[in-house]
Amino acid sequence: MKIHFCKKFRGGFAVIMVLVAITALAIMAGALAVFMKVESQLAFNANDSEKLLWIGRAGAERAGWLLAQEPPGPTSLLQKWAGGPGLDQETNGPLADVTLTSFPVGDGAVDIALVEQESKFNINTADATLLQQVLTTMGVDAGKISVVSDSIQDWIDRDDATKAAGAESDFYQGLNPSYYSKNAPIDNLEELQLIQGVTPLMFQGGSADVNSPFKHHQLGFGRAPGQGEDYPFGLRDVFTPYSNGKVNVNTADVNVLSCLPGMDSNSAAGIIALRSSDGGAAGDGVIRSFNQLIPALPGPAALQQFSRYCTVAGNTYEVHITAHAGADAREFVAVILRYGNRAQVVSFYPK
Repeated sequence: MKIHFCKKFRGGFAVIMVLVAITALAIMAGALAVFMKVESQLAFNANDSEKLLWIGRAGAERAGWLLAQEPPGPTSLLQKWAGGPGLDQETNGPLADVTLTSFPVGDGAVDIALVEQESKFNINTADATLLQQVLTTMGVDAGKISVVSDSIQDWIDRDDATKAAGAESDFYQGLNPSYYSKNAPIDNLEELQLIQGVTPLMFQGGSADVNSPFKHHQLGFGRAPGQGEDYPFGLRDVFTPYSNGKVNVNTADVNVLSCLPGMDSNSAAGIIALRSSDGGAAGDGVIRSFNQLIPALPGPAALQQFSRYCTVAGNTYEVHITAHAGADAREFVAVILRYGNRAQVVSFYPK
């Protein structure tokens, strides 16, 4: 038996095929439009990213120029680079109207914030006396101080000889995951968390009991039964991996000053007071000589420690840069070394 398709049926089938073809073409056109939009956005983002990179680099150069304009001698938080009001030499010179925010670069802008690294201790040059003083001031348990101090020194030194309470590669190879002792200077402070005895809370500061309704109190060395770690500040707050090796008494905070051998919290607060706007020999809040600190120090021995560990000027700066281009922003970090009236960007990378 033969089946015959009528013309009407064949016409309806053709209409259906045309509709299917149109739908398929519409889907393809929509997909192409989305693809082109994504490609255009990626191209725009790449262009914008390149722009932010160069704006960020301009921010690093701006910071270097600012540092090169600073007068020689002691460096202070009152100066323009630190966001201070500026001293007489600065307010009457090229830095008179300098600000650290919204500096125009092309059709974008940049904000910079400088942190002098001599405001902290250099972890790579810290000796046993200084390390143990820092850990004691933090309130680290007495039984752990030698472990942490010796282990930090073992991590940095170039040999495989283990100090009495320290650790070398044979210890770290027994961990899971295992790794080797670096036996080289620390590049990033985060490395401290790889070292025997250093806990995350010891690194960052704070209290393990912060969420507890029962507040514990530290009783000298050691802790009360059941008391967790509790540190007023962390290792990251008082150490840096790069500086000239000495602490600038004009820029160090009260935590760093309190950690100096022979110092106490009252003496540290006294030094901060001397740095007020009417302190210092010239009445400008700048410490130019350690002799100016004698009224704030606990005794002659402390003055000797100052000449061993301290200075009145810095030359290493970490610059935090925020580049803006339209509604987009990106953060960068630069390290700048200052030599007299010259400043050199030695490192620049995205945050």
